[in-house]
Amino acid sequence: MSYTEYFEKAREQQLGELQEWLSIPSISALSEHKKDINQAAEWLAAKLTAAGLENVEIIPTKGHPLVYADHLHAPGKPTILVYGHYDVQPVDPLHLWETPPFEPSIRDGKLYARGATDDKGQVFLHIKAVEAILKQEGKLPLNIKFCIEGEEEVSSPNLLEFLHTGAERLAADAVLVSDTSLIEKGKPAICTGLRGLCSLEVAIHTANTDLHSGSFGGGVPNALHALVSLLATLHDDKGRVSVEGFYDDVAPLSADMKEEFVKQGFNESKLQQDLALDSLYGEEGFSFVERVGARPTLELNGVYGGFQGEGTKTVIPKEAHAKITCRLVANQNPQDILDKIERHLRAHVQAGATLDIQQGEKANAFNIDPSHAFLQAAADAFEKVYGVRALFTKDGGSIPIVETFSRVLSAPVVLMGFGLPDENLHAPNEHFNLENFDKGMLTIVEFLKSV
Repeated sequence: MSYTEYFEKAREQQLGELQEWLSIPSISALSEHKKDINQAAEWLAAKLTAAGLENVEIIPTKGHPLVYADHLHAPGKPTILVYGHYDVQPVDPLHLWETPPFEPSIRDGKLYARGATDDKGQVFLHIKAVEAILKQEGKLPLNIKFCIEGEEEVSSPNLLEFLHTGAERLAADAVLVSDTSLIEKGKPAICTGLRGLCSLEVAIHTANTDLHSGSFGGGVPNALHALVSLLATLHDDKGRVSVEGFYDDVAPLSADMKEEFVKQGFNESKLQQDLALDSLYGEEGFSFVERVGARPTLELNGVYGGFQGEGTKTVIPKEAHAKITCRLVANQNPQDILDKIERHLRAHVQAGATLDIQQGEKANAFNIDPSHAFLQAAADAFEKVYGVRALFTKDGGSIPIVETFSRVLSAPVVLMGFGLPDENLHAPNEHFNLENFDKGMLTIVEFLKSV
């Protein structure tokens, strides 16, 4: 029978299996769910075995376990490493869920549950695609490995260690990841870039105590004033970051990449309307999709200090705080950017104020040439199933492990996602459109049979 007929016949059973997995609250950030994490890993290992994968192993780490499997019986053919994660985000605020997050339900052609699209649902597609080929043809057209972790939502601390020490075991000609999305319904995309990340926290201190604004106002430094004036120096009036050297390693957008952005046909007016904004804002000279996909940013994520209770308190605060993150592109080095920002802040701090800076997260950007044969094969597979060839995009988010896979394994990473941007990943009422559940498995089969 055809693969379309095969998946139609197996659909009810496969949806039932996925709902079982989604029922397990494998929240990696909360220690009370350690038992659930282990249960989710065991469930995954059992399904990989049932699908016909070999050498299935639950690999302990200092945190949550990795699940490995392979099927290596195609000498001379490429080896694909499928990466994904079985851990999920916390569910708060619970009261905003229309149905319980770990009681999966199907409504209007969508499967609702925590992890439905990020990332259990998408990982499940790969398992069932491989199972289908083995059942239909008795063998795979290539070699395949699975490495599915339980800590992606907490920055993959132990996968990083395993990847560096066990690179030989994970060696592959390409890494296949489904943890991204289509541009919109029926419009597939292959991500060719993920922004890097760095973060820091800033604290400004002035006097050794809060002071009465009547007795001291106008005569001593105010920590909030000092912080606000300092933060205002980070951007100019055209939306550009004013830190010296911030753009030194940012490559200009190629004509081909600009064309890919235009092909997306993004409606900025609709976004503005949906967000109830009078206007969009950002670096002058770039479209919205260029700003969020291919340009670096410096954002204030939190600014706080002084009296914040009800009513008025006439106080001059002795300290104020800010949290800052940057999304990075191309060859920007996170440590270099952090050092440049710190130098800028220290050079511009107001007299009478002292500065405490704590550098935080660091992750490199990921970029790949869309002309690579594996990416072209993925675009062809999308076209065969969706009737529309995938566009090559750049995603504004960060998946740090992707860059690490590419660098450590010296392998291209194919970001072939089947989610949709409005599926509420990390938010209440997360869901997965079943149209992409159905088409996703067919697309993966086409890809695996063509490379």
